[in-house]
Amino acid sequence: MFSTVLVANRGEIAVRVMKTLRSMGIRTVAVYSDADAGARHVREADVAVRLGPANARESYLSIERVVAAAKDTGAEAVHPGYGFLAENADFAQALADNGIVFIGPPVAAVEVMGDKIRAKQAVAAAGVPVVPGRTQPGMTDADLLAAADEVGYPVLVKPSAGGGGKGMFLVDNPQDLPDALVSARRTAASAFGDDTLFLERYVQTPRHIEVQVLADGHGTTVHLGERECSLQRRHQKVVEEAPSALLDEATRARIGASAVATAEAVGYVGAGTVEFIVSADRPDEFFFMEMNTRLQVEHPVTELVTGQDLVAQQVRIAAGLPLGFAQADVHLHGHAIEVRTYAEEPSRGFLPSGGRVLRLHEPTGEHLRVDSSLLEGLEVGSTYDPMLNKVIAWGPDRATALQRLDHALGEQVVLGVPTNTAFLRALLQRPEVQAGELDTGFIERHVEDLTADAVPVEALAAYALREALSRSVDPWESGWRVAGTAPMRWLLVLPGGRTASVVLTEDALVVDGGEPLGVSGRLLPDGRVQVTLAGRTSTWHTALDAGQVWVGAGGSAWALHEQPRSLRADDTHAHHGDVTSPMPGSVIAVHAGEGDSVTKGQPLVVVEAMKMEHTLTAPLDGTVEQLLVRVGQQVKVDELLVTVTA
Repeated sequence: MFSTVLVANRGEIAVRVMKTLRSMGIRTVAVYSDADAGARHVREADVAVRLGPANARESYLSIERVVAAAKDTGAEAVHPGYGFLAENADFAQALADNGIVFIGPPVAAVEVMGDKIRAKQAVAAAGVPVVPGRTQPGMTDADLLAAADEVGYPVLVKPSAGGGGKGMFLVDNPQDLPDALVSARRTAASAFGDDTLFLERYVQTPRHIEVQVLADGHGTTVHLGERECSLQRRHQKVVEEAPSALLDEATRARIGASAVATAEAVGYVGAGTVEFIVSADRPDEFFFMEMNTRLQVEHPVTELVTGQDLVAQQVRIAAGLPLGFAQADVHLHGHAIEVRTYAEEPSRGFLPSGGRVLRLHEPTGEHLRVDSSLLEGLEVGSTYDPMLNKVIAWGPDRATALQRLDHALGEQVVLGVPTNTAFLRALLQRPEVQAGELDTGFIERHVEDLTADAVPVEALAAYALREALSRSVDPWESGWRVAGTAPMRWLLVLPGGRTASVVLTEDALVVDGGEPLGVSGRLLPDGRVQVTLAGRTSTWHTALDAGQVWVGAGGSAWALHEQPRSLRADDTHAHHGDVTSPMPGSVIAVHAGEGDSVTKGQPLVVVEAMKMEHTLTAPLDGTVEQLLVRVGQQVKVDELLVTVTA
């Protein structure tokens, strides 16, 4: 067994892998970029090595620097986590060349499964069903147009390299295919350095089923049941569960056997996931999509229903040990469901967010698990993937697991960084999801309902009471009482730039001139505010940051602040057009200067966050009165960048 293992990753997966390594008595080595110097995985490792600057190409993606870190720290093996170098055959080979064990599959298996065309050909030869299509290497646009006529519409155009839905296009009509091919090749070349395409028949009402496999170096390959990942947004998984509510026992056995055959077809060793597409209308019919030659983000649900620690098995297999159990020893117990908490704002089109974690409470309890990278005081930047943690619940049945997960999300508190927690709760509470009626297009069809972000009046009351109570002589002992004092008034700026007029009197709250609502409240010693409004009592977490008051409860949180008087509609600022940043990020382009004449819709500034570019345009015809940013500057969400005067 290894004595020292380097984890070539960051965030929650690095923390999770190191937890198992410590339990096995293995010394852990973390690597980090300058952006992650204070990260949780760095703090929890036995040894931490700086790789380089924030740019991933010069740190986490630098094979040379990661290998050097392993050698310098005496690591006998490297666990790649997922993402970054996890499925990079050159990285696996570089480790082997330096006498370091790659805790993953053989290089040849990584190479075959990393090329979707070769992968489909390999598994088809092993008798695994594949989606009808054309997968010959080097097909021209003319070849693809002809193939689409043979396969029949609708078709999916896919890049042979890469993943994550990049460069994938659904085409319903023949006249749209030429343009889709141009876009797909351009995206594939940019993202993966390879514009090779193939196409396949689009499966109607598709459900995404994947099977976990384990294979040792002694000839034993088993599967650990399936996971369903059908709830997706733009081909990215949102909710994962095990087992699937769709499959019966006979289909479960058949799809598991196909996954084992897939792994054996390429001489696979280690932990891997074989992904299948299944029609909701034909659940007994499944087709191979691809194989992920690494640990999956959603591996915890398999661990909870099988009792297996997949990271421990990866390490044991890489050390040359046998699995120690056979397929007949694998049994599924109960149901597990996982969701991913992201630093993003669903109500703004899921734009990445960021900031400093001001207050944190992650759910705990029996049958709950949280894999997390979060710490109070942590700065969440815009350089890397926005996933913050994963919340997983187990139950003896699916309904219980869903109930426990929803309750856990209601207890989660992250103030200072906008997250998707409320969106996840809204999704889990949908009757279709409760009934297991899922498909990969469900979220897109219901996205407006799932991302509504109206600030409840209780949150406004929490803000007002916090401000009022914090000014009292003894706020920790006294409740709200302003007998004999004038009412307090605020014009609050809500997320998205909306405003709300709030008036607090001795015993009532009035919002936007509406009916007075009876109100009382008190500050608790931990900074929470207890609000009783119209006879209903709720407790709100609060935190102050740079003039904003964060209020949160039930998994939801909002940043509120009082609008400066100079910006109110009753003065000359009404003739101004403010351009603010929709997300935290870096300014990568400035297209205008102070004094320039601009027209409505003209590009002014480009902000980049997490590899996403957002072009900000002039809100009206006029003159650039203020330009407050420069190229390379880091900006916060809603930060004022440019002012245009009519």
